[in-house]
Amino acid sequence: MDYGVISIIVPLLTIVVAIWSKDVVISLLGGAFVGFLALSGYNPLMAFTALFNGIVGLFTEGWIVKTIIFIMLVGSIMEILERSGSVDEFVEFLSQKAKKIDSPTGAMLLAYIIGLVIFIESSITVMVASIVAKPLFDKNGVSREKLAYICDATSAPVCSMLPLNGWGALLLGLITASISTGVTNGEPVKILLEALLFNFYAIFTIIIVFVVIYKDINIGAMKKAIPRVYEPSVITNQKANPWKMLLPLIVLVGSVPVGLYLTGDGDIFKGSGSTSVYYAVIVTLLFSYLFLVPTRNITHSGYFESIYKGLGNMIPITIVMLLAFLIGKVIGDLGTAKYLASLMGNNISPAIIPLLVFLLSSLMAFATGTSWGTFSIMMPIALALGGALGIPPALMVGTVMSGGVFGDHASPISDTTIISSMAAGCHNMDHVNTQLPYALIAATFASVAFLIAGFLAI
Repeated sequence: MDYGVISIIVPLLTIVVAIWSKDVVISLLGGAFVGFLALSGYNPLMAFTALFNGIVGLFTEGWIVKTIIFIMLVGSIMEILERSGSVDEFVEFLSQKAKKIDSPTGAMLLAYIIGLVIFIESSITVMVASIVAKPLFDKNGVSREKLAYICDATSAPVCSMLPLNGWGALLLGLITASISTGVTNGEPVKILLEALLFNFYAIFTIIIVFVVIYKDINIGAMKKAIPRVYEPSVITNQKANPWKMLLPLIVLVGSVPVGLYLTGDGDIFKGSGSTSVYYAVIVTLLFSYLFLVPTRNITHSGYFESIYKGLGNMIPITIVMLLAFLIGKVIGDLGTAKYLASLMGNNISPAIIPLLVFLLSSLMAFATGTSWGTFSIMMPIALALGGALGIPPALMVGTVMSGGVFGDHASPISDTTIISSMAAGCHNMDHVNTQLPYALIAATFASVAFLIAGFLAI
């Protein structure tokens, strides 16, 4: 059946409600309900039951269940590391070593390197980098706003470029969902890895931050940022052990390519991403128990309490992922991409579609303050549109990733923006105003790159 303009209204409604309400769950639920309303012949009761039966039906897909479990257990791993004192000891270790990096450039490079190394979770990246580098920034006359910018610009961009984390699980899940509906062809892992090359905003941002540090470039409001008065902090002489945090993370990251190799019968690109990350967290949890409990860094009961608390912390993200998978299926059933392609005809060149998707994703992420929510809503649309117009799926994934990260990076209501300003010790709007010029420069470069990539791909 041809649903015509209704197939476009559903994703548009989802986006508009997300921007208006700043609530991704409500927008995804509303969009899915309207989609089911059309699919059920505009019978509200049938649409209501189809919506919640559809959610239950998602759990019949093994890859979805594995992806959800991975996301939730990552929360458990981080909670275990927090409760066992592993994170605190790692911060203390870096603080002790930071004495050797006592210069303005050294202080900024320290925050930058921490942002590159800790890519498991963006909020943890920001917190660790800020806590360790803040005293050195004050001592060497570098503003807290510059610290907030460096931390913010090396959190989400780096996490999206090294997706052996929750970001990767979400992206793999969305790509796999598109493949399962038949609108995209290829191997999920291969598409994601290729998409990293098209994650232009993240690439340019990481490069620009390094240049800003090396050349000490201050533009716009950053020129007026005033360094704080230095107050010496008391650092204990107790020897901190960084391996309590690093070893579990090494096991987590290292287990993923091993899983891809095994599930792909020797070919990593053909491996199952959902299965690999699923077993990676299980292996990491077992390792963490054997590593931390016998050494009395955490008790047996504390270990399991951390697992339960970590699971609970990830429930909001889990709900968003489930609804994202659901609306992706609905959009596929409505034939949104085919209708959009037929409307465009010769009016809009497919070559500029990547740029338009990047700009739309950026606007949505800026208005809602969430990159993950933007991925969840825009990825099914972008991949379906790309499939209909013959645009490589990796390029379309890269456009959504870049747009989501840019909008999130620039948004004053983004969680990483707020955490970065709080952790660095500066006002939220001061952080937004000082980092926005740098973000716009990176976004401009990304826009040009997407325009070029679009013409080269068609």
